[in-house]
Amino acid sequence: MTRAAARLGIAQSTLSRNIARLEADLGVALFVRSGRAVRLTRHGEQLLPHFERALVALGDGLDELRAEIDPDRGRVAFAFLNSLGTRAVPVILRDFRVRHPDVTFALVQDSHDEMLAKLRSGVVDLCLTSPLPDEPGLLVRKLDEQRLALVVPRGHRLAERRRIRLIEAAGEVFVGLEHGYGLRRITDDACHEAGFEPRLAFEGEEIDTVLGLVATGLGVALLPTGLTGRFSREVVELTVTSPPAGRTIALVWLADRRLPPPVEAFRRTVLDYRGRLLTAR
Repeated sequence: MTRAAARLGIAQSTLSRNIARLEADLGVALFVRSGRAVRLTRHGEQLLPHFERALVALGDGLDELRAEIDPDRGRVAFAFLNSLGTRAVPVILRDFRVRHPDVTFALVQDSHDEMLAKLRSGVVDLCLTSPLPDEPGLLVRKLDEQRLALVVPRGHRLAERRRIRLIEAAGEVFVGLEHGYGLRRITDDACHEAGFEPRLAFEGEEIDTVLGLVATGLGVALLPTGLTGRFSREVVELTVTSPPAGRTIALVWLADRRLPPPVEAFRRTVLDYRGRLLTAR
């Protein structure tokens, strides 16, 4: 008993009290004490292999946890907007992995609301999202601003325009993302500020889907500039002059949760892109 207490780094009296408390909780004696000798009872022998397996499992779990938070070989769970997955996020990851080549990533692309839910529950460590969340317990750092444009199909009555007041699109059928996506909230707010409620005929989960629907003439959309990509020959971007339409992209993490070393290192890398996130090369 003395040697066991020494290996555990506690007083022998403390170890004895803990054993007595365990025996009381279980309702059986686990040890037989005879002078200075101690041996397991029948019930102690019965329980021993289960304790041993539990200790092995605990050791394996601790090894996995140490690997997860290892500064050089750990893991980062990172959530970001779909629209940032084409260029901005890959550039940041490339930059980070030059200095931390063995850190692994779990990448999550989801709606604004779902990403924040995963952040709060601990599924992800960091979120790159828009609009800015306004709730206690979250730390938010602005990274960049992005203008929004009204995207219309070529041949549309507004397609020859370069600039437009958003109220001029009040009678149009809109295509947008589903509720829960940050861009949907921004679209609704911008149209409301312009003086009308957008009439959405189609709602999707991907900006490419929205662009495809616009390209085939099924409606117009309010989208971040520069995302037309493979639809650039089929759609036209119109600068919205009133009200100014845009979105602020920010990095978000939990205020009361200490970030493991690899996550902290990645957080610093992302923050280094403040003001140039959308032009990163």
